[in-house]
Amino acid sequence: MFAAGTGPSQGALIKSLSFVKKVKMGKRMEKALKEKAAASSTSQDAADDESKTPEPYSCTGMFEQDFTELCRRSGLQQGEIPPVVIRPKRPPTPPPPDPKAQTQVSAEDGEEEQKEPEEPKPTTYTTKDKFQYFKPTVQVEMENEDKPATVTEIYIRGWKVDDTMMGVLKQCLPTIEKLHTLYFWNTGLTEKTIAELASFLPQCSNLKNLTLDGNPVLEENFALLIGDDSLLANVSFRNNHITDKGAEMIGKALSTAKSCNKNLISLNLSYNKITDIGATHIANGLRMNRVVLSLSLASNQISDTGAKKLGEVLSRFPLTHEETVERRKLIREKGSPDRKSPSPPSRGRAESKDRPGSKGSGTVLDKTDKKRDKSSKKKDGKKSDKDKDDSPTKSKAMDAKKEKEEDKTVKGGAKKDDKWKKDTTRHGSKVSVVAEMQGTKTAKGKKTVGGKDKKGALLPESETPDVVEAINPLMDSVENIDGQLWIPGNRALINLNLSRNQISEGGFKALLLGVQYQMTLNSLQPNPALKGLMRISLNKNAISPSNDAVSKLQELMTTRDPFYKPPSQSPDGDSQSHGGQ
Repeated sequence: MFAAGTGPSQGALIKSLSFVKKVKMGKRMEKALKEKAAASSTSQDAADDESKTPEPYSCTGMFEQDFTELCRRSGLQQGEIPPVVIRPKRPPTPPPPDPKAQTQVSAEDGEEEQKEPEEPKPTTYTTKDKFQYFKPTVQVEMENEDKPATVTEIYIRGWKVDDTMMGVLKQCLPTIEKLHTLYFWNTGLTEKTIAELASFLPQCSNLKNLTLDGNPVLEENFALLIGDDSLLANVSFRNNHITDKGAEMIGKALSTAKSCNKNLISLNLSYNKITDIGATHIANGLRMNRVVLSLSLASNQISDTGAKKLGEVLSRFPLTHEETVERRKLIREKGSPDRKSPSPPSRGRAESKDRPGSKGSGTVLDKTDKKRDKSSKKKDGKKSDKDKDDSPTKSKAMDAKKEKEEDKTVKGGAKKDDKWKKDTTRHGSKVSVVAEMQGTKTAKGKKTVGGKDKKGALLPESETPDVVEAINPLMDSVENIDGQLWIPGNRALINLNLSRNQISEGGFKALLLGVQYQMTLNSLQPNPALKGLMRISLNKNAISPSNDAVSKLQELMTTRDPFYKPPSQSPDGDSQSHGGQ
């Protein structure tokens, strides 16, 4: 019985064990399937996230935060992002030691042994860790270091600014409100990065100073940075291997017969490869430009031919055919000063047939005078003979005022070719600067304050000063010599640097004649805003310092230097020499 009962119990046990194994296997399979499904869903979500474009980053105006985030989004790793640091400055000179603070030796105890003072830490320089100096950084200066939104100057030196980095700067620089200086030294710029830089610099409304030194570019497209829409005032292109090709483009950017850069004040082109041909192009750019005050062409390859061309631009020169045609267009648009017709200048050609009979314009004035006389008689009744005589003159004065206003509206029209018109929304206070240089005033004789009073409140429209326009040199007085129209040269330039070139006696004489002509013109037609050349640097050229032309030019320019102080005179009237000065 025992043997017979044992068989069925073992079979049931085996069946139960096999059932448990099947259940465990099913749970394992189910768990594996779940994990596989979760992994596939995760990979699918990741793929979806990669396919989705990230939300665009809106810059906040805080340069360090924006720059770091944009670099991260552009694919740079954390160690590849250049840190933004405060620009190091030379520590101030330590004050002299206080003699009262020194230890005094008492006479009773005799001479006491003075301990050697510990060597103080250096205060005239700063030290850095090994190779830390060579790591790429972006140096900044701020108005207030506690406020990250007050960045005023950015310096990038000694590392390559590629397309990716220029794209980052394109997004964050225009949002920095107080940025006024941008410095690139030896940053490996290319034609593409310079074009990209030129495309967004006009969006930086307060940026006035740009330095691109040590960035040779084969295409030499530096002129894009000083185009008609440029707001830069001080530009430096030193040591960029600029040849006559680049000088030609820069000369055209300064001015042509139809356009002119209205903001550039200082241009530095030293340490390049500009020859007489390039100097001629630069001189041609100064023909119609009356804004540039300082020009440096030091350490180039300029000889007498280029110096003579610069001397001609400083004195006087004949107009080319293109400039003569443009002058006639401007005169036609402005209208003859003797004309009394109230019609806008743009209709001058259509009404040229009626020009001899200016009586028509007079009859119009008479009709308006009669109407005004009748209306005044109805209102005021009788008038004295004196009032009747004054009424026509008053009405003519009012009509003349209306004519001037119409003339201004026509001039301020949307003519695309006339680059001389001022745009107050873009250039701001630069309008008054150019006006001051040209010696012009507003129609009301008020100073331009940007449409605001001293408290910052907006002025009424009637009290807002009129906009001042720069004087086009083509509208200056001309002199007809042998069938050519000659105009006075450039008297706005006050500083010219031609040191370390190849100029000899012929070039010095041409420059001397140019300065002499400017002095003569200043005595005949004084203009406080256009005084002519005040400083010229001609050191280390191909001429002896004892040459007669050199000594005459130096003697002449000494008195024109704004920092020149004449020797003081004794009571007897003899000048006293200042030794050691």
